[in-house]
Amino acid sequence: MNMATNTSELNMASIQMVSTPSLDENLEVAARLVKEAAARGAQLAVLPEYFCLMGLKDTDKVNAREVAGSGPIQERLAAMAQDNHIFLVAGTIPLEAKESNKVLNSSLVFNPQGQQIARYDKIHLFGFQTETERYEESETIAAGNQPGKVTININKVDWCLGLSICYDLRFPELYRALGQVDCHIIPAAFTYTTGKDHWEILLRARAIENQCYVMSSAQGGLHLNQRRTWGESMLIDPWGEILSMLPEGEGFIQGTLSKDKLKEVRSKLPALKHRKL
Repeated sequence: MNMATNTSELNMASIQMVSTPSLDENLEVAARLVKEAAARGAQLAVLPEYFCLMGLKDTDKVNAREVAGSGPIQERLAAMAQDNHIFLVAGTIPLEAKESNKVLNSSLVFNPQGQQIARYDKIHLFGFQTETERYEESETIAAGNQPGKVTININKVDWCLGLSICYDLRFPELYRALGQVDCHIIPAAFTYTTGKDHWEILLRARAIENQCYVMSSAQGGLHLNQRRTWGESMLIDPWGEILSMLPEGEGFIQGTLSKDKLKEVRSKLPALKHRKL
């Protein structure tokens, strides 16, 4: 595995899961994989969208919702970060929304002391329909309205991370609105149907056009609700090169972010400075 060797590098792990309808089972899997990643030197770990619950029906997540700042899922996540002395971007969990029949699909960031330091509520809600598949997130999810990013400090070096979730990936204006970041972190549960055609292309485009790293953490496999997710959690560098990738199934990838690489790409091709709009 790549390890961060100096203060201008950050070692990150992206965890891939095939989550089930069992909240306890999913939390155990997440805790085990976070612990393994930390043991291999990861300073930050990312969990996928819906890591805590892939229900048999869409309303299952409404029944599992928590109040922001309180609840067993959030307590367990805080403990994962603290026990492993790691920054944790906790995929998404269902938080209470104003509408009682909906939830916010929220990504939480915890520091190594177990404190929540950032939150992003998914803005763009997935809708897709064919003769055999139907997804309509807006039926059970309330949309967020604020872009999200967070700055973390490791070895006295600041790392700016953009926060987005799954379907957000298709909306480049969101990433422009976030401004310059070191890495966009994207928990996701892309469907197999859309993932096989669009996932890698979209991820690499976001890295290239924003001249930053992209770390995606995906669901990847056939779930008990008979939905199939694409997988391919990956780390992409600012030039668009895939540094690490896990095709399908449970596990994690690891890789190193380099401030020097960011500077190199942005200096030889200063596209961010050339923007007119």
